[in-house]
Amino acid sequence: MSTAAVTTARPGKVLADLLPASRAKNIALVVGGAALTGIAAQIALPVPGSPVPVTGQTFAALLVGTALGARRGFLALAVYALAGMAGMPWFAEGGSGMSMPAFGYVIGLMLAAAAVGALARRGADRSMLRTAGTFLLGEAIVYAVGVPYLALSTGMSLTAAIAAGLTPFLIGDALKAALAMGALPTAWKFANK
Repeated sequence: MSTAAVTTARPGKVLADLLPASRAKNIALVVGGAALTGIAAQIALPVPGSPVPVTGQTFAALLVGTALGARRGFLALAVYALAGMAGMPWFAEGGSGMSMPAFGYVIGLMLAAAAVGALARRGADRSMLRTAGTFLLGEAIVYAVGVPYLALSTGMSLTAAIAAGLTPFLIGDALKAALAMGALPTAWKFANK
């Protein structure tokens, strides 16, 4: 058995660890993860009756966290959040700043990226079922922060915030988890060859 095969298959690594280690690589991965999330956030579909659109940012953020690991994933989403707070129009629908009702989801994305990154380092992205579970947990973290923030920032009741900021997104989140459960284990299979 070759050393490379043992190294790539062993839990304790995330996909980004398969690249040669360097500070420049880590910076590029963090900035690239932030940019990917910002670009994916522009894929947005309005949801009738909700101030929160369906976007690609949750999928991108969880993919970034899983591929980069907890520390780099959190940093990538922190760069994304800080740049958006500073006025870069790359939150959903070209938004920026902290005063928008959906900003709680951005905070949740940082925490979720760290959580799924930690799980990926333990091998949670190597099989289809564990990957789906990892993504669903990450999405739950996003909602655990985003929905209460939505309620507070808009004056909605928690029940109304759940109806506007959680319920319409469940089918899409299941589809995102299904996409991830095919993509990430496949990436590991190719990496192990």
